Amino acid sequence: MRTVTCTLCPRLCVIPEGGAGDCRIRVHRNGKLVATTYSRPSAIHIDPMEKKPLFHFLPGSSIFSIATAGCNLHCRFCQNWQLSQRGGEEMEVVYTAPPEAVVAEARSRNCPSIAYTYSEPLVFYEYVRDTSRIAREQGIRNVLVSAGYINREPLRALAPLIDAANIDIKAFDDRFYREVCGATLKPVLDGLVILKEANVWLEITCLIVPGLNDDLVRVGEMCRWIRDHLGVGTPVHFSRFFPMYQMQNLPPTPAETLIRCRDVARAHGLEHVYVGNLAGGTGEDTLCPRDQTLLIRRFGFTIREMYLTDGRCPTCREPIAGVWS
Repeated sequence: MRTVTCTLCPRLCVIPEGGAGDCRIRVHRNGKLVATTYSRPSAIHIDPMEKKPLFHFLPGSSIFSIATAGCNLHCRFCQNWQLSQRGGEEMEVVYTAPPEAVVAEARSRNCPSIAYTYSEPLVFYEYVRDTSRIAREQGIRNVLVSAGYINREPLRALAPLIDAANIDIKAFDDRFYREVCGATLKPVLDGLVILKEANVWLEITCLIVPGLNDDLVRVGEMCRWIRDHLGVGTPVHFSRFFPMYQMQNLPPTPAETLIRCRDVARAHGLEHVYVGNLAGGTGEDTLCPRDQTLLIRRFGFTIREMYLTDGRCPTCREPIAGVWS
């Protein structure tokens, strides 16, 4: 039986004729590997940039967001499992949208950026690559919202087309990755370094699941790694877990756990640490790391106050890490 090997991600799926890889959308047809969701998005929205979440990249702007089915992780807490855990031919297609149509629609909606998001954009790699190339030519920026589980070479080829990314670190624990997400940690960390070297603006999200990845020693190890490899100005978002998908037996993350994670991150020198999915409070405000001047006040996905001046603190003129225009 003829097979093809998909070299996109660390799984290196060996796929028989008519079969699909672990992501369900990369299929072997007539001796060739085909991405069945190319130009076939299943979700299209215009979102606030803060929803990605990206807090230090064009704050307050709208971003044209697309996704197809498929993912090469199988997180038991996935909030978009109806999309990510299905194959391309299982999904209702919103409409056929080749790359040039996506870019044209983003332009017509006055969106300065396109996000590849919701499921796992790296498995619809060719669609992201071709759309990003056209967007870049037309002055539209490209954003990845991803778990970052990809091999080095395809990521190196894609990175020059990407302007910003929010990458999940599910836990700083390979066992958690294997048992809860069906993946491994090291390729994600390797990918983050590649993106950093390519000058992609990076923000990190870590969903804190009670009893599974909330150990503060591990959180500290993750924050130290981020500091040493990505820089102290890298924003980190600790997000609250709510019962979802195959983990409906667990409670929501206690607010105090998220606050402790934020305190640990700050103690390790990270300058911009946020708490998400938590109503009220000031966990999403941006402060100057030098003098604690309020720079951006947020409520949910809305910016209520903005005091940055040319990317600097208005009080001490400290430059604030980010892409502000």
